[in-house]
Amino acid sequence: MSEIDGLILRTIIETAHDHFFVVDADGRVLDVSPAAAAVYGMSREALCRTTVQALEAQGVLKPSVSLEVMRTGKPAQLMQETGTGRRVVAQAHPVFRAGRLAAVVSRSMDLTDLQLLQEEYALLQQRFSDHLRRSGVADEPGLETELDDLEVRSGVMREIALLIRRVAPTEATVLMLGESGVGKTAFARQLHRWSPRREGPFIDVNCGAIPESLFESEMFGYRHGAFSGAAPGGKAGLMEQAEGGTLFLDEIGELPLPMQTKLLKVIQDGTVTRLGDTRPRQLDFRLVVATNQDLARRVEAGLFRLDLYYRLNVIPVTLPPLRERREDIPGLVERQLERLNRRYGRHKIIAREAWQELMGRDWPGNVRELENWLERAWLSAPDDVIRGRDRGEDVPRDVMAPVPSGHRGDDAPAGTSIAPGESLKAALARTEREILAGLCGELPSTYAIADRLGISQPSVVRKLRQHGLRIDRGIS
Repeated sequence: MSEIDGLILRTIIETAHDHFFVVDADGRVLDVSPAAAAVYGMSREALCRTTVQALEAQGVLKPSVSLEVMRTGKPAQLMQETGTGRRVVAQAHPVFRAGRLAAVVSRSMDLTDLQLLQEEYALLQQRFSDHLRRSGVADEPGLETELDDLEVRSGVMREIALLIRRVAPTEATVLMLGESGVGKTAFARQLHRWSPRREGPFIDVNCGAIPESLFESEMFGYRHGAFSGAAPGGKAGLMEQAEGGTLFLDEIGELPLPMQTKLLKVIQDGTVTRLGDTRPRQLDFRLVVATNQDLARRVEAGLFRLDLYYRLNVIPVTLPPLRERREDIPGLVERQLERLNRRYGRHKIIAREAWQELMGRDWPGNVRELENWLERAWLSAPDDVIRGRDRGEDVPRDVMAPVPSGHRGDDAPAGTSIAPGESLKAALARTEREILAGLCGELPSTYAIADRLGISQPSVVRKLRQHGLRIDRGIS
Protein backbone atom coordinates (compact mmCIF):
# COMPACT_ATOMS: atom_id res chain seq x y z
CA MET A 1 0.00 0.00 0.00
CA SER A 2 1.35 3.44 -0.94
CA GLU A 3 1.76 6.20 1.61
CA ILE A 4 -1.20 8.15 0.23
CA ASP A 5 -3.39 5.03 0.30
CA GLY A 6 -2.46 4.52 3.94
CA LEU A 7 -3.31 8.13 4.77
CA ILE A 8 -6.65 7.87 2.99
CA LEU A 9 -7.53 4.67 4.88
CA ARG A 10 -6.49 6.27 8.17
CA THR A 11 -8.68 9.32 7.50
CA ILE A 12 -11.69 7.12 6.67
CA ILE A 13 -11.33 5.08 9.86
CA GLU A 14 -10.77 8.09 12.12
CA THR A 15 -13.61 10.23 10.76
CA ALA A 16 -16.28 7.64 9.94
CA HIS A 17 -19.61 7.90 11.71
CA ASP A 18 -19.78 4.10 11.92
CA HIS A 19 -17.48 2.11 14.22
CA PHE A 20 -14.84 0.26 12.19
CA PHE A 21 -12.87 -2.89 13.05
CA VAL A 22 -10.07 -4.23 10.83
CA VAL A 23 -8.77 -7.70 11.73
CA ASP A 24 -6.39 -10.07 9.99
CA ALA A 25 -7.16 -13.62 8.85
CA ASP A 26 -6.27 -14.98 12.30
CA GLY A 27 -8.56 -12.58 14.15
CA ARG A 28 -5.91 -10.14 15.44
CA VAL A 29 -7.30 -6.62 15.66
CA LEU A 30 -5.27 -4.38 13.35
CA ASP A 31 -7.15 -1.13 13.79
CA VAL A 32 -10.41 0.33 15.13
CA SER A 33 -12.03 3.73 14.78
CA PRO A 34 -11.63 6.03 17.80
CA ALA A 35 -15.39 6.19 18.46
CA ALA A 36 -15.53 2.42 18.94
CA ALA A 37 -14.10 2.76 22.46
CA ALA A 38 -17.30 4.37 23.77
CA VAL A 39 -19.45 1.56 22.37
CA TYR A 40 -17.27 -1.42 23.26
CA GLY A 41 -15.92 -0.19 26.61
CA MET A 42 -12.20 -0.55 25.82
CA SER A 43 -9.62 1.95 24.65
CA ARG A 44 -8.43 1.88 21.08
CA GLU A 45 -4.99 0.77 22.22
CA ALA A 46 -6.39 -2.10 24.29
CA LEU A 47 -8.57 -3.29 21.42
CA CYS A 48 -5.59 -3.30 19.05
CA ARG A 49 -3.63 -5.60 21.44
CA THR A 50 -6.15 -8.42 21.39
CA THR A 51 -8.14 -10.69 19.07
CA VAL A 52 -11.82 -10.97 18.19
CA GLN A 53 -11.78 -14.50 19.65
CA ALA A 54 -10.73 -13.09 23.02
CA LEU A 55 -13.22 -10.23 22.78
CA GLU A 56 -16.06 -12.66 22.14
CA ALA A 57 -14.95 -14.86 25.04
CA GLN A 58 -14.85 -11.80 27.34
CA GLY A 59 -18.33 -10.70 26.30
CA VAL A 60 -17.13 -7.49 24.64
CA LEU A 61 -18.54 -8.75 21.33
CA LYS A 62 -21.66 -10.88 21.67
CA PRO A 63 -21.20 -12.38 19.11
CA SER A 64 -18.31 -11.36 16.84
CA VAL A 65 -19.41 -10.69 13.26
CA SER A 66 -15.77 -10.94 12.09
CA LEU A 67 -15.58 -14.53 13.35
CA GLU A 68 -18.69 -15.36 11.35
CA VAL A 69 -16.97 -14.09 8.20
CA MET A 70 -13.82 -16.02 9.05
CA ARG A 71 -15.91 -19.19 9.39
CA THR A 72 -17.89 -18.78 6.16
CA GLY A 73 -15.75 -16.56 3.95
CA LYS A 74 -18.91 -14.58 3.14
CA PRO A 75 -20.25 -11.16 4.22
CA ALA A 76 -22.36 -11.25 7.37
CA GLN A 77 -24.74 -9.04 9.32
CA LEU A 78 -26.01 -9.59 12.83
CA MET A 79 -27.29 -7.93 15.96
CA GLN A 80 -24.58 -7.51 18.54
CA GLU A 81 -24.62 -6.70 22.24
CA THR A 82 -21.48 -5.00 23.48
CA GLY A 83 -19.74 -5.10 26.83
CA THR A 84 -21.29 -1.72 27.66
CA GLY A 85 -24.80 -3.12 27.17
CA ARG A 86 -25.44 -1.40 23.85
CA ARG A 87 -27.17 -3.07 20.93
CA VAL A 88 -25.64 -2.44 17.54
CA VAL A 89 -26.12 -3.59 13.96
CA ALA A 90 -22.79 -5.06 12.82
CA GLN A 91 -21.71 -5.88 9.27
CA ALA A 92 -18.47 -7.47 8.11
CA HIS A 93 -16.91 -8.16 4.70
CA PRO A 94 -13.99 -10.43 3.76
CA VAL A 95 -10.88 -9.14 2.01
CA PHE A 96 -9.23 -11.73 -0.26
CA ARG A 97 -5.70 -11.78 -1.66
CA ALA A 98 -4.84 -14.38 -4.31
CA GLY A 99 -7.99 -16.29 -3.39
CA ARG A 100 -7.18 -16.51 0.33
CA LEU A 101 -8.78 -14.59 3.18
CA ALA A 102 -6.38 -11.80 4.18
CA ALA A 103 -8.51 -9.60 6.43
CA VAL A 104 -12.00 -8.78 7.60
CA VAL A 105 -13.41 -5.25 7.71
CA SER A 106 -16.46 -4.71 9.89
CA ARG A 107 -18.51 -1.71 10.82
CA SER A 108 -21.26 -1.28 13.35
CA MET A 109 -23.93 1.30 14.02
CA ASP A 110 -25.38 1.99 17.43
CA LEU A 111 -29.18 1.67 17.22
CA THR A 112 -29.38 4.99 19.06
CA ASP A 113 -27.72 6.53 16.01
CA LEU A 114 -30.22 4.81 13.74
CA GLN A 115 -33.11 6.33 15.69
CA LEU A 116 -31.52 9.77 15.43
CA LEU A 117 -31.22 9.34 11.67
CA GLN A 118 -34.92 8.51 11.48
CA GLU A 119 -35.76 11.66 13.41
CA GLU A 120 -33.54 13.69 11.09
CA TYR A 121 -35.43 12.30 8.09
CA ALA A 122 -38.74 13.27 9.68
CA LEU A 123 -37.49 16.79 10.43
CA LEU A 124 -36.20 17.20 6.87
CA GLN A 125 -39.60 16.18 5.51
CA GLN A 126 -41.27 18.67 7.83
CA ARG A 127 -38.90 21.47 6.76
CA PHE A 128 -39.68 20.73 3.14
CA SER A 129 -43.42 20.93 3.90
CA ASP A 130 -42.90 24.21 5.73
CA HIS A 131 -40.96 25.56 2.76
CA LEU A 132 -43.82 24.66 0.42
CA ARG A 133 -46.31 26.46 2.63
CA ARG A 134 -44.15 29.58 2.98
CA SER A 135 -43.45 29.77 -0.74
CA GLY A 136 -47.05 29.10 -1.71
CA VAL A 137 -46.02 26.15 -3.85
CA ALA A 138 -48.47 23.89 -2.04
CA ASP A 139 -51.27 26.02 -3.56
CA GLU A 140 -49.94 25.57 -7.07
CA PRO A 141 -52.98 25.61 -9.40
CA GLY A 142 -53.73 22.81 -11.80
CA LEU A 143 -52.05 20.08 -9.76
CA GLU A 144 -55.21 17.96 -9.58
CA THR A 145 -55.53 17.85 -13.38
CA GLU A 146 -52.13 16.10 -13.58
CA LEU A 147 -52.94 13.45 -11.00
CA ASP A 148 -55.33 11.21 -12.95
CA ASP A 149 -56.96 8.95 -10.31
CA LEU A 150 -55.26 10.42 -7.22
CA GLU A 151 -56.97 12.64 -4.66
CA VAL A 152 -54.87 15.37 -3.04
CA ARG A 153 -57.37 17.75 -1.50
CA SER A 154 -55.68 17.69 1.91
CA GLY A 155 -52.62 19.84 2.44
CA VAL A 156 -50.38 16.93 3.42
CA MET A 157 -51.21 14.98 0.26
CA ARG A 158 -50.61 18.03 -1.93
CA GLU A 159 -47.17 18.37 -0.36
CA ILE A 160 -46.43 14.70 -1.03
CA ALA A 161 -47.60 15.03 -4.63
CA LEU A 162 -45.35 18.06 -5.13
CA LEU A 163 -42.39 16.22 -3.59
CA ILE A 164 -42.94 13.30 -5.96
CA ARG A 165 -43.20 15.63 -8.94
CA ARG A 166 -39.91 17.27 -7.98
CA VAL A 167 -37.98 14.01 -7.64
CA ALA A 168 -39.61 12.32 -10.65
CA PRO A 169 -37.12 13.72 -13.22
CA THR A 170 -34.19 12.29 -11.22
CA GLU A 171 -32.93 8.71 -10.98
CA ALA A 172 -33.03 8.66 -7.17
CA THR A 173 -34.57 5.59 -5.51
CA VAL A 174 -37.86 6.43 -3.80
CA LEU A 175 -39.07 4.52 -0.73
CA MET A 176 -42.86 4.68 -0.27
CA LEU A 177 -43.87 4.17 3.36
CA GLY A 178 -47.31 3.82 4.88
CA GLU A 179 -50.01 1.46 6.04
CA SER A 180 -51.56 -1.09 3.73
CA GLY A 181 -54.04 0.45 1.34
CA VAL A 182 -52.94 4.10 1.56
CA GLY A 183 -52.14 4.31 -2.16
CA LYS A 184 -48.41 3.59 -2.43
CA THR A 185 -48.80 1.81 -5.77
CA ALA A 186 -50.91 4.65 -7.20
CA PHE A 187 -48.31 7.24 -6.22
CA ALA A 188 -45.53 5.07 -7.64
CA ARG A 189 -47.41 4.98 -10.96
CA GLN A 190 -47.82 8.76 -10.83
CA LEU A 191 -44.08 9.20 -10.25
CA HIS A 192 -43.49 7.03 -13.33
CA ARG A 193 -45.90 9.16 -15.41
CA TRP A 194 -44.05 12.33 -14.37
CA SER A 195 -40.60 10.86 -15.06
CA PRO A 196 -38.59 10.89 -18.32
CA ARG A 197 -39.24 7.12 -18.41
CA ARG A 198 -43.00 7.56 -18.84
CA GLU A 199 -42.92 5.90 -22.27
CA GLY A 200 -41.23 2.82 -20.80
CA PRO A 201 -42.87 -0.01 -18.84
CA PHE A 202 -44.04 0.16 -15.24
CA ILE A 203 -43.38 -3.26 -13.71
CA ASP A 204 -45.28 -3.81 -10.46
CA VAL A 205 -43.87 -6.65 -8.31
CA ASN A 206 -45.31 -7.78 -4.97
CA CYS A 207 -42.27 -9.24 -3.21
CA GLY A 208 -44.44 -10.97 -0.62
CA ALA A 209 -46.37 -12.86 -3.29
CA ILE A 210 -43.39 -14.59 -4.94
CA PRO A 211 -42.26 -17.83 -3.24
CA GLU A 212 -38.59 -17.77 -2.30
CA SER A 213 -37.95 -20.83 -4.46
CA LEU A 214 -39.19 -18.95 -7.55
CA PHE A 215 -37.79 -15.51 -6.76
CA GLU A 216 -34.57 -15.83 -8.75
CA SER A 217 -36.20 -17.22 -11.87
CA GLU A 218 -39.03 -14.66 -11.75
CA MET A 219 -36.84 -11.63 -11.00
CA PHE A 220 -33.63 -12.49 -12.84
CA GLY A 221 -34.96 -14.75 -15.59
CA TYR A 222 -33.34 -17.93 -16.88
CA ARG A 223 -31.84 -19.41 -20.01
CA HIS A 224 -32.93 -22.54 -21.85
CA GLY A 225 -32.18 -25.69 -19.87
CA ALA A 226 -31.44 -23.86 -16.60
CA PHE A 227 -33.72 -26.24 -14.71
CA SER A 228 -36.32 -28.90 -15.31
CA GLY A 229 -39.40 -27.34 -16.87
CA ALA A 230 -37.64 -24.18 -18.06
CA ALA A 231 -39.39 -22.66 -21.07
CA PRO A 232 -37.67 -23.23 -24.42
CA GLY A 233 -35.54 -20.24 -25.29
CA GLY A 234 -35.40 -19.06 -21.69
CA LYS A 235 -37.24 -16.11 -20.20
CA ALA A 236 -36.45 -12.49 -19.32
CA GLY A 237 -36.94 -11.74 -15.65
CA LEU A 238 -39.04 -8.90 -14.26
CA MET A 239 -35.94 -6.73 -13.87
CA GLU A 240 -35.14 -7.05 -17.56
CA GLN A 241 -38.78 -6.39 -18.42
CA ALA A 242 -38.48 -3.03 -16.65
CA GLU A 243 -35.77 -1.92 -19.13
CA GLY A 244 -36.12 1.77 -19.86
CA GLY A 245 -38.94 2.15 -17.35
CA THR A 246 -39.69 1.82 -13.65
CA LEU A 247 -39.40 -1.26 -11.44
CA PHE A 248 -41.75 -1.01 -8.46
CA LEU A 249 -41.04 -3.50 -5.66
CA ASP A 250 -43.98 -3.51 -3.28
CA GLU A 251 -43.80 -5.16 0.17
CA ILE A 252 -39.99 -4.99 0.07
CA GLY A 253 -39.93 -5.72 3.81
CA GLU A 254 -41.21 -9.26 3.12
CA LEU A 255 -38.14 -10.15 1.05
CA PRO A 256 -36.13 -13.03 2.64
CA LEU A 257 -32.54 -12.21 3.60
CA PRO A 258 -30.90 -14.34 0.85
CA MET A 259 -33.00 -12.52 -1.76
CA GLN A 260 -32.08 -9.17 -0.20
CA THR A 261 -28.42 -10.01 -0.81
CA LYS A 262 -29.10 -10.80 -4.48
CA LEU A 263 -31.16 -7.64 -4.93
CA LEU A 264 -28.42 -5.52 -3.37
CA LYS A 265 -25.86 -6.94 -5.79
CA VAL A 266 -28.07 -6.05 -8.76
CA ILE A 267 -28.54 -2.50 -7.46
CA GLN A 268 -24.80 -2.06 -6.87
CA ASP A 269 -23.59 -3.60 -10.15
CA GLY A 270 -26.42 -2.52 -12.42
CA THR A 271 -26.35 -5.95 -14.06
CA VAL A 272 -28.28 -9.19 -13.80
CA THR A 273 -27.29 -12.73 -14.75
CA ARG A 274 -30.05 -15.12 -15.71
CA LEU A 275 -30.19 -18.50 -14.02
CA GLY A 276 -28.00 -20.96 -15.90
CA ASP A 277 -26.21 -18.17 -17.77
CA THR A 278 -22.71 -16.76 -17.34
CA ARG A 279 -23.17 -13.52 -19.25
CA PRO A 280 -24.27 -10.52 -17.17
CA ARG A 281 -26.84 -8.23 -18.77
CA GLN A 282 -26.76 -4.47 -18.23
CA LEU A 283 -29.92 -3.04 -16.68
CA ASP A 284 -31.45 0.41 -17.00
CA PHE A 285 -34.51 1.07 -14.83
CA ARG A 286 -35.70 3.44 -12.12
CA LEU A 287 -36.21 1.69 -8.77
CA VAL A 288 -39.17 2.54 -6.54
CA VAL A 289 -39.96 0.41 -3.48
CA ALA A 290 -42.72 0.35 -0.89
CA THR A 291 -43.49 -1.25 2.44
CA ASN A 292 -46.03 -1.05 5.24
CA GLN A 293 -43.42 -2.22 7.73
CA ASP A 294 -40.90 -0.29 9.80
CA LEU A 295 -37.68 -1.23 7.98
CA ALA A 296 -35.49 0.29 10.68
CA ARG A 297 -37.02 -2.04 13.25
CA ARG A 298 -36.56 -4.99 10.91
CA VAL A 299 -32.89 -4.02 10.65
CA GLU A 300 -32.72 -4.01 14.45
CA ALA A 301 -34.27 -7.48 14.52
CA GLY A 302 -31.75 -8.77 11.97
CA LEU A 303 -34.47 -9.34 9.36
CA PHE A 304 -33.37 -6.68 6.89
CA ARG A 305 -29.90 -5.85 5.61
CA LEU A 306 -28.57 -2.52 6.82
CA ASP A 307 -26.68 -1.83 3.58
CA LEU A 308 -29.81 -2.50 1.53
CA TYR A 309 -31.76 -0.19 3.85
CA TYR A 310 -29.26 2.59 3.11
CA ARG A 311 -29.52 1.90 -0.63
CA LEU A 312 -33.31 2.11 -0.63
CA ASN A 313 -33.87 4.94 1.84
CA VAL A 314 -32.73 7.74 -0.48
CA ILE A 315 -36.01 9.65 -0.86
CA PRO A 316 -38.45 8.41 1.82
CA VAL A 317 -42.08 9.39 1.19
CA THR A 318 -44.52 8.64 4.01
CA LEU A 319 -48.18 8.47 2.96
CA PRO A 320 -50.45 9.14 5.96
CA PRO A 321 -53.45 6.88 6.67
CA LEU A 322 -56.89 7.97 5.56
CA ARG A 323 -57.99 8.74 9.14
CA GLU A 324 -55.37 11.53 9.21
CA ARG A 325 -56.57 13.14 5.97
CA ARG A 326 -60.34 12.95 6.02
CA GLU A 327 -60.53 15.89 3.59
CA ASP A 328 -59.63 13.41 0.84
CA ILE A 329 -62.57 11.09 1.54
CA PRO A 330 -65.25 13.00 -0.45
CA GLY A 331 -63.09 13.06 -3.58
CA LEU A 332 -62.19 9.37 -3.22
CA VAL A 333 -65.87 8.50 -2.78
CA GLU A 334 -66.90 10.52 -5.83
CA ARG A 335 -64.26 8.87 -8.02
CA GLN A 336 -65.15 5.35 -6.88
CA LEU A 337 -68.87 6.03 -7.30
CA GLU A 338 -68.22 7.27 -10.83
CA ARG A 339 -66.26 4.09 -11.63
CA LEU A 340 -69.02 1.86 -10.21
CA ASN A 341 -71.78 3.68 -12.10
CA ARG A 342 -69.81 3.39 -15.32
CA ARG A 343 -68.94 -0.27 -14.74
CA TYR A 344 -72.48 -1.41 -13.90
CA GLY A 345 -74.42 0.98 -16.14
CA ARG A 346 -76.48 2.67 -13.39
CA HIS A 347 -76.47 6.11 -11.83
CA LYS A 348 -76.61 5.67 -8.08
CA ILE A 349 -76.14 8.44 -5.55
CA ILE A 350 -75.14 8.50 -1.87
CA ALA A 351 -77.75 9.37 0.72
CA ARG A 352 -77.07 12.10 3.25
CA GLU A 353 -77.03 9.69 6.18
CA ALA A 354 -74.34 7.53 4.50
CA TRP A 355 -71.85 10.39 4.64
CA GLN A 356 -71.85 10.27 8.43
CA GLU A 357 -70.50 6.71 8.28
CA LEU A 358 -68.09 7.46 5.44
CA MET A 359 -66.53 10.41 7.24
CA GLY A 360 -66.72 8.92 10.74
CA ARG A 361 -64.97 5.59 10.20
CA ASP A 362 -61.26 5.17 10.90
CA TRP A 363 -60.80 2.99 7.79
CA PRO A 364 -57.95 0.79 9.05
CA GLY A 365 -57.65 -0.63 5.52
CA ASN A 366 -57.45 2.95 4.17
CA VAL A 367 -58.35 3.72 0.54
CA ARG A 368 -58.64 0.06 -0.40
CA GLU A 369 -61.15 -0.58 2.40
CA LEU A 370 -63.13 2.54 1.50
CA GLU A 371 -63.41 1.47 -2.15
CA ASN A 372 -64.43 -2.08 -1.19
CA TRP A 373 -67.05 -0.74 1.24
CA LEU A 374 -68.52 1.44 -1.48
CA GLU A 375 -68.70 -1.41 -3.96
CA ARG A 376 -70.50 -3.63 -1.43
CA ALA A 377 -72.89 -0.81 -0.58
CA TRP A 378 -73.49 -0.10 -4.27
CA LEU A 379 -74.29 -3.73 -5.04
CA SER A 380 -76.48 -4.22 -1.96
CA ALA A 381 -78.56 -1.06 -2.44
CA PRO A 382 -82.04 -2.10 -3.69
CA ASP A 383 -82.60 1.19 -5.53
CA ASP A 384 -80.47 4.05 -6.83
CA VAL A 385 -79.74 5.50 -3.38
CA ILE A 386 -76.79 4.14 -1.36
CA ARG A 387 -77.61 4.43 2.31
CA GLY A 388 -74.70 2.34 3.52
CA ARG A 389 -76.71 0.60 6.24
CA ASP A 390 -78.96 -1.56 4.10
CA ARG A 391 -77.67 -4.68 5.88
CA GLY A 392 -79.71 -4.15 9.04
CA GLU A 393 -76.97 -2.29 10.92
CA ASP A 394 -77.74 0.64 13.19
CA VAL A 395 -75.90 3.90 12.81
CA PRO A 396 -73.97 4.60 16.06
CA ARG A 397 -75.34 7.58 17.92
CA ASP A 398 -71.94 8.64 19.27
CA VAL A 399 -70.23 9.16 15.91
CA MET A 400 -68.82 12.63 15.52
CA ALA A 401 -67.40 13.11 12.04
CA PRO A 402 -66.83 15.98 9.61
CA VAL A 403 -69.20 15.75 6.66
CA PRO A 404 -68.54 17.35 3.27
CA SER A 405 -70.52 20.44 2.39
CA GLY A 406 -73.87 19.61 0.88
CA HIS A 407 -74.09 16.30 2.75
CA ARG A 408 -74.40 17.42 6.38
CA GLY A 409 -77.54 16.52 8.28
CA ASP A 410 -79.70 19.04 10.12
CA ASP A 411 -79.08 17.52 13.52
CA ALA A 412 -75.62 17.30 15.10
CA PRO A 413 -74.70 13.83 16.38
CA ALA A 414 -75.31 13.24 20.03
CA GLY A 415 -72.39 13.52 22.41
CA THR A 416 -70.44 16.22 20.57
CA SER A 417 -68.68 18.97 22.53
CA ILE A 418 -68.37 22.20 20.60
CA ALA A 419 -68.27 25.80 21.75
CA PRO A 420 -70.89 28.33 20.57
CA GLY A 421 -69.82 29.73 17.20
CA GLU A 422 -66.94 27.22 16.90
CA SER A 423 -66.64 25.43 13.57
CA LEU A 424 -66.26 21.67 13.35
CA LYS A 425 -62.77 22.08 11.91
CA ALA A 426 -61.73 24.30 14.83
CA ALA A 427 -63.24 21.89 17.36
CA LEU A 428 -61.38 18.93 15.86
CA ALA A 429 -58.11 20.87 15.82
CA ARG A 430 -58.61 21.94 19.44
CA THR A 431 -59.33 18.36 20.52
CA GLU A 432 -56.30 17.06 18.63
CA ARG A 433 -54.06 19.66 20.29
CA GLU A 434 -55.36 18.77 23.75
CA ILE A 435 -54.66 15.08 23.18
CA LEU A 436 -51.15 15.74 21.86
CA ALA A 437 -50.36 18.19 24.63
CA GLY A 438 -51.27 15.58 27.22
CA LEU A 439 -49.16 12.91 25.56
CA CYS A 440 -46.17 15.29 25.32
CA GLY A 441 -46.19 15.43 29.10
CA GLU A 442 -46.56 11.68 29.52
CA LEU A 443 -44.44 10.00 26.85
CA PRO A 444 -40.70 10.37 26.18
CA SER A 445 -40.51 10.46 22.37
CA THR A 446 -42.39 10.99 19.13
CA TYR A 447 -42.06 7.25 18.51
CA ALA A 448 -43.89 6.48 21.76
CA ILE A 449 -46.64 8.97 20.87
CA ALA A 450 -46.95 7.40 17.40
CA ASP A 451 -47.34 3.94 18.97
CA ARG A 452 -49.94 5.26 21.40
CA LEU A 453 -52.02 6.94 18.69
CA GLY A 454 -51.52 4.32 16.00
CA ILE A 455 -50.11 6.78 13.47
CA SER A 456 -46.71 7.24 11.82
CA GLN A 457 -43.83 8.99 13.61
CA PRO A 458 -43.41 11.62 10.83
CA SER A 459 -47.12 12.44 11.27
CA VAL A 460 -46.53 13.04 14.98
CA VAL A 461 -43.61 15.38 14.24
CA ARG A 462 -45.73 17.26 11.71
CA LYS A 463 -48.68 17.61 14.09
CA LEU A 464 -46.51 18.79 17.01
CA ARG A 465 -44.98 21.51 14.86
CA GLN A 466 -48.41 22.47 13.55
CA HIS A 467 -49.73 22.96 17.11
CA GLY A 468 -46.49 24.48 18.47
CA LEU A 469 -45.95 21.63 20.93
CA ARG A 470 -42.79 19.98 22.23
CA ILE A 471 -42.13 16.86 24.25
CA ASP A 472 -41.36 17.45 27.92
CA ARG A 473 -37.71 16.35 28.10
CA GLY A 474 -37.96 16.27 31.88
CA ILE A 475 -39.95 13.04 31.76
CA SER A 476 -38.22 10.34 33.81
